[in-house]
Amino acid sequence: MNKVLLVIIGSIILLFIIYFSTKSGFNPNVSKPPSESKTLNQITTFPTLPEQIDYKAGFAIFTNGTFRVFTAVMYHNLSEDVYIQADNPNTIHLKKRGITWDYFFKTLPFKLTKDCLTTGTGETFCTTGSDSLKFYLNGVKTDDLLGREIRDSDKALITYGSESKEDIQKQNERLN
Repeated sequence: MNKVLLVIIGSIILLFIIYFSTKSGFNPNVSKPPSESKTLNQITTFPTLPEQIDYKAGFAIFTNGTFRVFTAVMYHNLSEDVYIQADNPNTIHLKKRGITWDYFFKTLPFKLTKDCLTTGTGETFCTTGSDSLKFYLNGVKTDDLLGREIRDSDKALITYGSESKEDIQKQNERLN
């Protein structure tokens, strides 16, 4: 009888050990791969925040030789990331990296594509025949300006019309 009692007690103890070891996740027959046994520092990840910057760039828009002025309040401080101010409305203030010229112009109340400019007052200037919309970045003709990231001290010229090289050079000088 003592042997039977010992076997029963031993079996009960063994069942308890098996039961509690599976509840706690311990299984001596299964080894964890190294990738699953991470330290707290390896598990904790923090989101990458965009780097804050304080860059300035310039831009000018001309239509048929007329310099467009952005002194109206409807153009100022429209985004926290990129904006212009009343004291110098042709200076762009950038506060985040990665802002493209297209993104900047979309913050303003007018429309600009590679072929057309629609002003804040509703005037439209589209490439047709001898008159065309042209883009220059730092004095160099740049057809893909809108897709480019704005860099510190960049100077963009957007001009519409049938300007000569001398006219464009004078327009670029307005950016300096």
